[in-house]
Amino acid sequence: MSLHEDARQRDAADPLADYRERFILPEGVIYLDGNSLGALPRATPDRLAEVVRGEWGEGLIRSWNSAGWIDLPQRVGAKIAPLIGAEPEEVIACDSTSVNLFKLIAGALSLKPGRKVVLSEPGNFPTDLYMIDGLEKQGLAQRRLAPRNELVGALDDDVAVLLLTHAHYKTGELFDMAALTRAAHDAGALVLWDLSHSCGAYPVDLNGCGADFAVGCGYKYLCGGPGAPAFAYVARRHQQALRQPLTGWMGHSAPFEFSDDYSPASGVDQMLCGTPPILGLAALEVGVDLVTQIGVERLYAKSQALSEFFRHCLSELGVSLDVVSPTDLAQRGSQLSFRHRDAFALCQALIARGVIGDFRDPDILRLGFAPAYLRFADMAEAARHLAEVLDSGEWRRAEFSERAAVT
Repeated sequence: MSLHEDARQRDAADPLADYRERFILPEGVIYLDGNSLGALPRATPDRLAEVVRGEWGEGLIRSWNSAGWIDLPQRVGAKIAPLIGAEPEEVIACDSTSVNLFKLIAGALSLKPGRKVVLSEPGNFPTDLYMIDGLEKQGLAQRRLAPRNELVGALDDDVAVLLLTHAHYKTGELFDMAALTRAAHDAGALVLWDLSHSCGAYPVDLNGCGADFAVGCGYKYLCGGPGAPAFAYVARRHQQALRQPLTGWMGHSAPFEFSDDYSPASGVDQMLCGTPPILGLAALEVGVDLVTQIGVERLYAKSQALSEFFRHCLSELGVSLDVVSPTDLAQRGSQLSFRHRDAFALCQALIARGVIGDFRDPDILRLGFAPAYLRFADMAEAARHLAEVLDSGEWRRAEFSERAAVT
Protein backbone atom coordinates (compact mmCIF):
# COMPACT_ATOMS: atom_id res chain seq x y z
CA MET A 1 0.00 0.00 0.00
CA SER A 2 1.35 3.44 -0.92
CA LEU A 3 1.75 6.12 1.73
CA HIS A 4 -0.95 8.24 0.13
CA GLU A 5 -3.40 5.32 0.03
CA ASP A 6 -2.59 4.56 3.66
CA ALA A 7 -3.25 8.23 4.49
CA ARG A 8 -6.58 8.22 2.66
CA GLN A 9 -7.74 5.21 4.65
CA ARG A 10 -6.69 6.80 7.92
CA ASP A 11 -8.49 10.04 7.02
CA ALA A 12 -11.64 8.13 6.12
CA ALA A 13 -11.64 6.55 9.59
CA ASP A 14 -10.76 9.77 11.44
CA PRO A 15 -13.56 10.79 13.86
CA LEU A 16 -12.29 14.39 13.85
CA ALA A 17 -12.11 14.76 10.07
CA ASP A 18 -15.17 17.00 9.79
CA TYR A 19 -13.68 19.62 12.10
CA ARG A 20 -11.24 20.66 9.38
CA GLU A 21 -14.12 22.55 7.76
CA ARG A 22 -14.45 24.64 10.92
CA PHE A 23 -11.20 26.43 10.04
CA ILE A 24 -10.16 28.77 7.24
CA LEU A 25 -7.07 27.28 5.59
CA PRO A 26 -5.32 28.57 2.46
CA GLU A 27 -5.54 26.36 -0.60
CA GLY A 28 -2.33 24.44 -1.25
CA VAL A 29 -0.90 24.97 2.23
CA ILE A 30 0.02 22.30 4.77
CA TYR A 31 0.09 24.16 8.06
CA LEU A 32 2.48 22.60 10.57
CA ASP A 33 2.92 25.68 12.74
CA GLY A 34 -0.20 25.57 14.91
CA ASN A 35 2.09 25.26 17.92
CA SER A 36 3.18 28.84 17.19
CA LEU A 37 -0.01 30.40 15.81
CA GLY A 38 -3.23 28.41 15.52
CA ALA A 39 -5.28 28.48 12.34
CA LEU A 40 -8.28 30.80 12.03
CA PRO A 41 -11.60 29.28 13.15
CA ARG A 42 -14.28 29.87 10.53
CA ALA A 43 -16.60 31.40 13.12
CA THR A 44 -14.13 34.02 14.33
CA PRO A 45 -14.54 36.67 11.60
CA ASP A 46 -18.32 36.72 12.04
CA ARG A 47 -17.98 36.89 15.81
CA LEU A 48 -15.54 39.78 15.58
CA ALA A 49 -17.78 41.57 13.10
CA GLU A 50 -20.65 41.16 15.56
CA VAL A 51 -18.56 42.64 18.37
CA VAL A 52 -17.25 45.51 16.24
CA ARG A 53 -20.40 46.49 14.35
CA GLY A 54 -23.04 45.56 16.87
CA GLU A 55 -21.64 45.62 20.37
CA TRP A 56 -19.13 48.43 19.79
CA GLY A 57 -20.74 50.25 16.88
CA GLU A 58 -24.32 50.18 18.16
CA GLY A 59 -24.00 49.41 21.83
CA LEU A 60 -21.02 51.70 22.41
CA ILE A 61 -20.03 51.95 26.07
CA ARG A 62 -23.32 50.34 27.12
CA SER A 63 -21.91 46.99 25.95
CA TRP A 64 -19.73 46.70 29.02
CA ASN A 65 -22.97 45.75 30.72
CA SER A 66 -25.44 44.82 27.97
CA ALA A 67 -23.02 42.58 26.04
CA GLY A 68 -21.23 41.28 29.12
CA TRP A 69 -17.83 42.72 28.21
CA ILE A 70 -16.92 43.29 31.83
CA ASP A 71 -17.23 39.57 32.59
CA LEU A 72 -15.30 38.27 29.57
CA PRO A 73 -12.02 37.55 31.45
CA GLN A 74 -13.88 35.38 33.97
CA ARG A 75 -16.13 33.76 31.36
CA VAL A 76 -13.30 32.77 29.03
CA GLY A 77 -11.15 31.70 31.98
CA ALA A 78 -13.94 29.44 33.23
CA LYS A 79 -14.09 27.81 29.78
CA ILE A 80 -10.33 27.23 29.75
CA ALA A 81 -10.40 25.73 33.26
CA PRO A 82 -11.62 22.21 32.36
CA LEU A 83 -9.00 22.02 29.60
CA ILE A 84 -6.26 22.26 32.24
CA GLY A 85 -7.84 20.38 35.14
CA ALA A 86 -8.90 23.44 37.11
CA GLU A 87 -12.09 24.84 38.62
CA PRO A 88 -13.82 27.78 36.88
CA GLU A 89 -13.00 30.19 39.73
CA GLU A 90 -9.28 29.37 39.48
CA VAL A 91 -8.61 30.64 35.94
CA ILE A 92 -8.87 34.09 34.38
CA ALA A 93 -8.08 35.20 30.81
CA CYS A 94 -6.02 38.38 30.82
CA ASP A 95 -2.85 40.13 29.70
CA SER A 96 0.02 38.22 28.04
CA THR A 97 1.90 35.13 29.15
CA SER A 98 4.90 37.30 30.02
CA VAL A 99 2.88 39.69 32.18
CA ASN A 100 1.11 36.83 33.93
CA LEU A 101 4.45 35.16 34.61
CA PHE A 102 5.72 38.34 36.25
CA LYS A 103 2.61 38.65 38.38
CA LEU A 104 2.67 35.03 39.53
CA ILE A 105 6.42 34.75 40.15
CA ALA A 106 6.27 37.89 42.30
CA GLY A 107 3.10 36.71 44.01
CA ALA A 108 4.57 33.30 44.75
CA LEU A 109 7.73 34.86 46.16
CA SER A 110 5.60 36.92 48.56
CA LEU A 111 4.16 33.66 49.92
CA LYS A 112 7.64 32.36 50.74
CA PRO A 113 9.34 34.99 52.94
CA GLY A 114 12.98 34.20 53.53
CA ARG A 115 13.32 32.39 50.20
CA LYS A 116 14.29 34.17 46.97
CA VAL A 117 15.44 31.49 44.54
CA VAL A 118 13.37 30.84 41.44
CA LEU A 119 14.54 27.56 39.95
CA SER A 120 14.21 26.76 36.27
CA GLU A 121 16.16 25.00 33.52
CA PRO A 122 18.56 26.42 30.94
CA GLY A 123 16.86 26.55 27.57
CA ASN A 124 13.43 27.24 29.02
CA PHE A 125 11.35 29.58 26.87
CA PRO A 126 13.17 32.95 27.01
CA THR A 127 10.32 35.03 28.43
CA ASP A 128 10.11 32.70 31.45
CA LEU A 129 13.80 33.26 32.17
CA TYR A 130 13.63 36.98 31.36
CA MET A 131 10.85 37.52 33.90
CA ILE A 132 12.97 35.91 36.61
CA ASP A 133 15.89 38.09 35.51
CA GLY A 134 13.78 41.24 35.76
CA LEU A 135 12.74 40.42 39.30
CA GLU A 136 16.33 39.56 40.18
CA LYS A 137 17.49 42.98 38.99
CA GLN A 138 14.97 44.52 41.38
CA GLY A 139 16.43 42.52 44.25
CA LEU A 140 13.27 40.45 44.65
CA ALA A 141 14.47 37.11 43.25
CA GLN A 142 17.54 35.02 42.62
CA ARG A 143 17.66 32.98 39.44
CA ARG A 144 18.98 29.44 39.56
CA LEU A 145 19.14 27.11 36.56
CA ALA A 146 19.67 23.36 36.61
CA PRO A 147 19.46 20.74 33.83
CA ARG A 148 16.17 18.88 33.89
CA ASN A 149 17.74 15.71 35.22
CA GLU A 150 19.21 17.70 38.15
CA LEU A 151 16.18 19.81 39.07
CA VAL A 152 15.05 17.69 42.00
CA GLY A 153 18.52 17.83 43.52
CA ALA A 154 18.57 21.60 43.13
CA LEU A 155 15.44 22.00 45.29
CA ASP A 156 16.91 23.18 48.57
CA ASP A 157 15.72 25.42 51.42
CA ASP A 158 16.41 28.59 49.42
CA VAL A 159 14.04 27.75 46.54
CA ALA A 160 10.74 29.60 46.68
CA VAL A 161 9.41 28.77 43.21
CA LEU A 162 10.02 26.09 40.62
CA LEU A 163 9.14 27.55 37.19
CA LEU A 164 8.97 25.12 34.27
CA THR A 165 7.34 24.85 30.86
CA HIS A 166 5.27 21.68 30.71
CA ALA A 167 6.04 20.91 27.04
CA HIS A 168 9.41 22.26 25.92
CA TYR A 169 9.02 24.75 23.11
CA LYS A 170 11.96 23.42 21.06
CA THR A 171 11.67 19.69 21.54
CA GLY A 172 8.15 19.07 22.82
CA GLU A 173 9.60 17.02 25.70
CA LEU A 174 7.14 16.82 28.60
CA PHE A 175 7.90 17.13 32.25
CA ASP A 176 6.25 14.76 34.71
CA MET A 177 4.06 17.45 36.24
CA ALA A 178 2.86 15.40 39.18
CA ALA A 179 6.32 14.14 40.18
CA LEU A 180 8.03 17.53 39.98
CA THR A 181 5.21 19.32 41.77
CA ARG A 182 5.43 16.77 44.55
CA ALA A 183 9.21 17.12 44.77
CA ALA A 184 8.97 20.91 44.97
CA HIS A 185 6.34 20.74 47.70
CA ASP A 186 8.47 18.26 49.63
CA ALA A 187 11.23 20.88 49.54
CA GLY A 188 8.87 23.62 50.72
CA ALA A 189 8.69 25.37 47.33
CA LEU A 190 5.78 26.40 45.14
CA VAL A 191 5.41 25.48 41.46
CA LEU A 192 4.47 27.64 38.49
CA TRP A 193 3.76 25.79 35.23
CA ASP A 194 3.87 27.40 31.79
CA LEU A 195 1.27 25.57 29.70
CA SER A 196 1.74 27.54 26.49
CA HIS A 197 2.78 24.49 24.46
CA SER A 198 0.37 22.00 25.99
CA CYS A 199 -2.95 23.71 26.73
CA GLY A 200 -5.50 22.62 24.14
CA ALA A 201 -3.26 19.89 22.76
CA TYR A 202 -2.38 17.70 25.73
CA PRO A 203 -4.45 16.57 28.73
CA VAL A 204 -3.42 18.61 31.77
CA ASP A 205 -4.64 18.08 35.33
CA LEU A 206 -3.37 20.92 37.48
CA ASN A 207 -5.55 20.17 40.48
CA GLY A 208 -4.92 16.46 40.24
CA CYS A 209 -1.19 17.20 40.38
CA GLY A 210 -1.54 19.68 43.24
CA ALA A 211 -0.13 22.55 41.16
CA ASP A 212 0.04 26.01 42.68
CA PHE A 213 0.07 28.37 39.70
CA ALA A 214 0.04 28.22 35.92
CA VAL A 215 0.03 30.46 32.87
CA GLY A 216 -0.60 29.81 29.19
CA CYS A 217 -1.12 31.63 25.93
CA GLY A 218 -4.26 31.81 23.83
CA TYR A 219 -2.87 31.94 20.29
CA LYS A 220 -1.36 28.48 19.80
CA TYR A 221 -3.59 25.45 20.21
CA LEU A 222 -6.50 27.57 21.47
CA CYS A 223 -6.59 29.42 18.12
CA GLY A 224 -7.33 32.83 19.64
CA GLY A 225 -5.40 34.79 17.01
CA PRO A 226 -2.07 36.63 16.98
CA GLY A 227 -1.38 38.22 20.35
CA ALA A 228 -4.48 36.67 21.88
CA PRO A 229 -4.91 37.16 25.64
CA ALA A 230 -3.25 34.64 27.89
CA PHE A 231 -4.59 33.05 31.06
CA ALA A 232 -3.53 32.65 34.67
CA TYR A 233 -4.37 29.87 37.12
CA VAL A 234 -4.22 30.31 40.88
CA ALA A 235 -5.11 27.30 43.02
CA ARG A 236 -8.01 28.15 45.30
CA ARG A 237 -5.92 27.51 48.43
CA HIS A 238 -3.59 30.40 47.53
CA GLN A 239 -6.11 32.98 46.42
CA GLN A 240 -6.69 34.69 49.73
CA ALA A 241 -3.02 35.11 50.61
CA LEU A 242 -1.66 35.88 47.13
CA ARG A 243 -0.78 39.47 46.31
CA GLN A 244 0.25 40.22 42.76
CA PRO A 245 2.36 43.35 42.13
CA LEU A 246 0.59 44.95 39.14
CA THR A 247 -2.16 46.65 41.08
CA GLY A 248 -4.18 48.02 38.19
CA TRP A 249 -7.70 49.29 38.61
CA MET A 250 -9.45 46.23 37.19
CA GLY A 251 -7.89 44.10 39.91
CA HIS A 252 -9.42 46.33 42.57
CA SER A 253 -12.22 44.98 44.73
CA ALA A 254 -14.50 47.84 43.61
CA PRO A 255 -12.95 49.49 40.52
CA PHE A 256 -15.87 51.79 39.85
CA GLU A 257 -15.73 53.35 43.27
CA PHE A 258 -12.52 55.05 42.05
CA SER A 259 -10.84 54.95 45.42
CA ASP A 260 -7.38 56.46 45.86
CA ASP A 261 -6.24 53.35 47.72
CA TYR A 262 -5.84 49.87 46.29
CA SER A 263 -7.82 46.97 47.71
CA PRO A 264 -7.41 43.68 45.83
CA ALA A 265 -10.38 41.84 44.41
CA SER A 266 -11.19 38.48 45.91
CA GLY A 267 -10.15 35.23 44.33
CA VAL A 268 -8.49 35.00 40.94
CA ASP A 269 -10.03 38.34 39.91
CA GLN A 270 -7.11 40.16 41.54
CA MET A 271 -4.96 38.88 38.65
CA LEU A 272 -6.61 41.47 36.43
CA CYS A 273 -4.70 44.65 35.80
CA GLY A 274 -5.80 46.96 32.98
CA THR A 275 -8.96 47.14 30.89
CA PRO A 276 -9.76 43.76 29.26
CA PRO A 277 -9.02 43.59 25.49
CA ILE A 278 -12.54 42.81 24.30
CA LEU A 279 -11.76 42.02 20.66
CA GLY A 280 -8.98 39.64 21.64
CA LEU A 281 -11.09 37.92 24.28
CA ALA A 282 -14.02 37.54 21.88
CA ALA A 283 -11.79 35.85 19.30
CA LEU A 284 -10.19 33.65 21.96
CA GLU A 285 -13.59 32.52 23.19
CA VAL A 286 -14.42 31.14 19.74
CA GLY A 287 -11.23 29.06 19.71
CA VAL A 288 -11.74 27.81 23.27
CA ASP A 289 -15.32 26.81 22.52
CA LEU A 290 -14.15 24.83 19.50
CA VAL A 291 -11.39 23.01 21.40
CA THR A 292 -13.88 22.22 24.17
CA GLN A 293 -16.35 20.81 21.67
CA ILE A 294 -13.75 18.53 20.10
CA GLY A 295 -12.23 17.45 23.42
CA VAL A 296 -8.59 17.54 24.48
CA GLU A 297 -8.34 13.77 24.88
CA ARG A 298 -9.42 13.23 21.27
CA LEU A 299 -7.14 16.00 20.04
CA TYR A 300 -4.17 14.48 21.83
CA ALA A 301 -4.85 11.00 20.50
CA LYS A 302 -5.00 12.26 16.93
CA SER A 303 -1.94 14.50 17.25
CA GLN A 304 0.13 11.53 18.36
CA ALA A 305 -1.26 9.42 15.53
CA LEU A 306 -0.38 12.16 13.05
CA SER A 307 3.17 12.56 14.33
CA GLU A 308 3.80 8.82 14.34
CA PHE A 309 2.45 8.52 10.79
CA PHE A 310 4.72 11.38 9.73
CA ARG A 311 7.72 9.55 11.21
CA HIS A 312 6.62 6.41 9.37
CA CYS A 313 6.41 8.36 6.09
CA LEU A 314 9.90 9.76 6.55
CA SER A 315 11.25 6.30 7.22
CA GLU A 316 9.56 4.86 4.13
CA LEU A 317 11.00 7.70 2.04
CA GLY A 318 14.50 7.14 3.38
CA VAL A 319 14.75 10.48 5.17
CA SER A 320 17.30 10.48 7.95
CA LEU A 321 17.20 13.52 10.23
CA ASP A 322 18.31 13.88 13.83
CA VAL A 323 15.07 13.80 15.85
CA VAL A 324 15.48 15.84 19.04
CA SER A 325 11.93 15.21 20.29
CA PRO A 326 11.36 12.16 22.49
CA THR A 327 10.45 9.08 20.47
CA ASP A 328 8.31 7.85 23.37
CA LEU A 329 4.79 9.21 22.78
CA ALA A 330 4.18 9.55 26.52
CA GLN A 331 7.10 11.97 26.81
CA ARG A 332 6.30 14.48 24.06
CA GLY A 333 3.63 17.00 23.19
CA SER A 334 2.09 17.70 19.79
CA GLN A 335 5.24 18.38 17.79
CA LEU A 336 8.35 16.86 16.28
CA SER A 337 11.64 18.70 16.10
CA PHE A 338 14.64 17.86 13.94
CA ARG A 339 18.22 19.09 14.09
CA HIS A 340 19.91 20.21 10.87
CA ARG A 341 22.86 22.57 10.58
CA ASP A 342 20.93 24.61 8.00
CA ALA A 343 17.53 24.23 9.60
CA PHE A 344 16.52 27.81 8.79
CA ALA A 345 17.14 27.41 5.06
CA LEU A 346 15.46 24.00 5.11
CA CYS A 347 12.41 25.52 6.76
CA GLN A 348 12.26 28.34 4.19
CA ALA A 349 12.51 25.88 1.31
CA LEU A 350 9.56 23.96 2.73
CA ILE A 351 7.55 27.15 3.20
CA ALA A 352 8.17 28.02 -0.45
CA ARG A 353 6.50 24.70 -1.30
CA GLY A 354 3.52 25.49 0.95
CA VAL A 355 4.62 23.38 3.93
CA ILE A 356 4.70 25.84 6.82
CA GLY A 357 6.71 24.81 9.85
CA ASP A 358 9.10 26.97 11.81
CA PHE A 359 12.71 27.35 12.88
CA ARG A 360 14.18 27.72 16.33
CA ASP A 361 17.71 28.97 16.68
CA PRO A 362 20.29 27.67 16.17
CA ASP A 363 19.49 24.48 14.28
CA ILE A 364 15.95 23.23 14.96
CA LEU A 365 13.26 22.56 12.34
CA ARG A 366 10.02 22.38 14.33
CA LEU A 367 6.79 20.87 13.01
CA GLY A 368 3.56 21.09 14.98
CA PHE A 369 0.62 18.71 14.70
CA ALA A 370 -2.59 20.60 15.44
CA PRO A 371 -5.06 17.77 15.00
CA ALA A 372 -8.29 19.74 14.60
CA TYR A 373 -7.45 20.72 11.04
CA LEU A 374 -4.61 18.44 9.89
CA ARG A 375 -5.10 15.27 7.85
CA PHE A 376 -3.02 12.15 7.44
CA ALA A 377 -2.81 13.09 3.76
CA ASP A 378 -1.03 16.28 4.89
CA MET A 379 1.55 14.13 6.68
CA ALA A 380 2.28 12.07 3.58
CA GLU A 381 2.56 15.18 1.41
CA ALA A 382 4.72 17.06 3.91
CA ALA A 383 7.06 14.10 4.20
CA ARG A 384 7.32 13.90 0.41
CA HIS A 385 8.22 17.59 0.18
CA LEU A 386 10.82 17.26 2.94
CA ALA A 387 12.40 14.28 1.19
CA GLU A 388 12.52 16.10 -2.12
CA VAL A 389 14.01 19.26 -0.60
CA LEU A 390 16.75 17.23 1.07
CA ASP A 391 17.45 15.08 -1.99
CA SER A 392 17.57 17.99 -4.43
CA GLY A 393 19.52 20.33 -2.15
CA GLU A 394 17.19 23.18 -3.08
CA TRP A 395 17.43 24.51 0.46
CA ARG A 396 20.93 25.68 -0.49
CA ARG A 397 19.49 28.44 -2.70
CA ALA A 398 20.63 31.85 -1.48
CA GLU A 399 17.15 33.28 -0.91
CA PHE A 400 16.38 30.58 1.64
CA SER A 401 19.13 31.88 3.93
CA GLU A 402 17.82 35.45 4.04
CA ARG A 403 16.27 36.14 7.43
CA ALA A 404 13.36 38.45 8.11
CA ALA A 405 12.61 40.03 11.49
CA VAL A 406 10.52 37.02 12.56
CA THR A 407 12.11 33.61 12.08
